[in-house]
Amino acid sequence: MKYKPPRSAVRALILHEDRVLLVNAFADQKSNLWCAPGGGVIAGQSLPQNLMREVFEETGLTIEVGAPALINEFHDPSSGFHQVEVFFRCHIVEGKIDPSWQDPEHVVTRRRFFTRDELAYIRVKPLGLAQAAWGQDCQYDPLEEIVF
Repeated sequence: MKYKPPRSAVRALILHEDRVLLVNAFADQKSNLWCAPGGGVIAGQSLPQNLMREVFEETGLTIEVGAPALINEFHDPSSGFHQVEVFFRCHIVEGKIDPSWQDPEHVVTRRRFFTRDELAYIRVKPLGLAQAAWGQDCQYDPLEEIVF
């Protein structure tokens, strides 16, 4: 399989009351996989600008973007898809989770804060998410195969 050029993406690690915000980005709950909010980078905008836009679209929250916490790569050998994600530590400036919030693209169907202990009982990607969210250093999570 020939790989396509890597796609760039940004994700937010938002801790609130010692819980991390995750989203389920599968329409009709086709998967029980949770991930940090965020998405693809639009050229001509900074990574923080992209992240603020994506988090607002997916959650309705206005955030402030802090330092990078994790660089993650994943790929799909069958399709040639490869994505490089930069996770940033963020905090909420305005808003709260509203169950009625509608993602304009109707992809994110659920959003929820999880404790570190709860992460052990759900499917979450990337594997280094908890360490990055509650850690201090910037982590690198090497190439993982994509799962749904």
